[in-house]
Amino acid sequence: MTDRPMYQPPYTITPAIVNLVARISEAVGRLTAFTETAKTLRLRRINRVRTIRGSLAIEGNTLSEEQITAILEGKRVIAPPREIQEVRNAIAAYDRFEKWRPDSKTDLQEAHRILMAGLIDGAGTYRRGGVGVMEGTQVIHVAPPADRIPALMDNLFRWLAVSEEQSLITSSVFHYEFEFIHPFADGNGRMGRLWQTLILSIWNPLFADIPVESLIHEHQQEYYAAINRSTEEADSSVFVEFMLKMIVDAVSSSVSTDQACDQVTDQVTVLIEAMGWSERGRADLMRVLVLSHRPTFRENYINPALDGGWIERTQPESPRSPTQRYRLTEKGRRWLQQRKEE
Repeated sequence: MTDRPMYQPPYTITPAIVNLVARISEAVGRLTAFTETAKTLRLRRINRVRTIRGSLAIEGNTLSEEQITAILEGKRVIAPPREIQEVRNAIAAYDRFEKWRPDSKTDLQEAHRILMAGLIDGAGTYRRGGVGVMEGTQVIHVAPPADRIPALMDNLFRWLAVSEEQSLITSSVFHYEFEFIHPFADGNGRMGRLWQTLILSIWNPLFADIPVESLIHEHQQEYYAAINRSTEEADSSVFVEFMLKMIVDAVSSSVSTDQACDQVTDQVTVLIEAMGWSERGRADLMRVLVLSHRPTFRENYINPALDGGWIERTQPESPRSPTQRYRLTEKGRRWLQQRKEE
């Protein structure tokens, strides 16, 4: 008897995907080099809250980051009980995060059981009935029949275990395939995002603390549109490209620091290093920093650097000028020189 041929998810490695993988790998290297504080308990908690907030908000949860932080600290929060339960479940799931293997069906089902405990019947078990994905009153995807789920998921896990693709690609393909199969009665979206993060964290532990979900929430309609287009084209490349774009921005804006202390933030550190002794324009800096999201660049990099007196505009009287450039202040130059000497 011959073995069944290995299942191969349909996707194409496009030039855009290759470029995005390279940009992310470069950004991860830069982030690793400049963010020694990224593993501190405080920063991990901040990013964990952002992750939970983003993933649950996509599913309609209205709790704020402040409320989620309060729940994490065991404080009483006045909010719909179901939304509080969703947050508690997500906190419990991420507490178990590092103990799961991406290619383990048992671990995936345990994760779903924890994530959906008290929210649906049969949490942790594959669905037994049909299910469709709705957009308003329109059915946009009819998932495969329930009796095919065990075989489809086994095939997907086998492929994941032997895939030789870069993890950024593999995790995105798995995410799409998981959403297409829709193996559970509910909670498939948050599970797909959780499992992609798990796959990425095996490649680089830094991803356990990068809140990709918060970026997906900001681009929620594009997220669903990418899934739908991939389904229509029977090729998940559109979705893979979308996820890689989200990861680029999430990696580039992931590290937060204590704004109360009189030290250079991690984002400003990266910005000063990128500027060196030259004057640079916005587009040039975003290219060097591997950023494509202007609000992220403005709020996390330029504004804190200006407010802290580390950089200055070459045309301070015309802050929105298209020819505006930035340079280090004397304070910034002293800091950079000391950094290089160290």
